[in-house]
Amino acid sequence: MAKGYWVSVYRVISDPERLTAYDKLAGPAVRAGGGRTLSLGRRAVAHEAGNQHRVVLVEFDSFDQAVAAYDSEAYQKALVLLSDCVERDFRIVEGIA
Repeated sequence: MAKGYWVSVYRVISDPERLTAYDKLAGPAVRAGGGRTLSLGRRAVAHEAGNQHRVVLVEFDSFDQAVAAYDSEAYQKALVLLSDCVERDFRIVEGIA
């Protein structure tokens, strides 16, 4: 079975304190949903377009598990904290089996 991944690219972070509050709720929600954070974007080398943004990568055992974790009540509560404080590109993608 192919794994599922959350890929988040934070283009703008206008309120770091709210992002920290989101992180405190989102981390446990992600783990409860079976997710494992692989990268928090601490170090990166940008090529091609050259944009240096925070990138977060989370792995799940399946695509369906990744979707269910996003839709969970716990994660949705965390997500409310991001409104109007970040601009991000968030995707759930299926890995190669």
